[in-house]
Amino acid sequence: MLFNNRFGMRNNCGCGCNCCNREQQPIMEPVVTNCIEKEFYHEVPHVCPIHTHTINRHIYTHTYTPQYSCSEEDQVINNDCGSCSNFRQ
Repeated sequence: MLFNNRFGMRNNCGCGCNCCNREQQPIMEPVVTNCIEKEFYHEVPHVCPIHTHTINRHIYTHTYTPQYSCSEEDQVINNDCGSCSNFRQ
């Protein structure tokens, strides 16, 4: 009779019959925590502003080229030694 008990059934009367069977309330066992580690990769865009400033240098080299010119002047010199009357004697 003692070995006639079935799992989950209560036999309080000890007679081995199923007349006193009642379901028991479930027994809450302690929580078993399973720890699962997951990795999530996220793309985080970064804006890196780059400014290029261009300085244009205009360098002027001054060159001097002589420009020769010439001028001409005519001078007339009259050597007047007198008149024809000076040659008379």
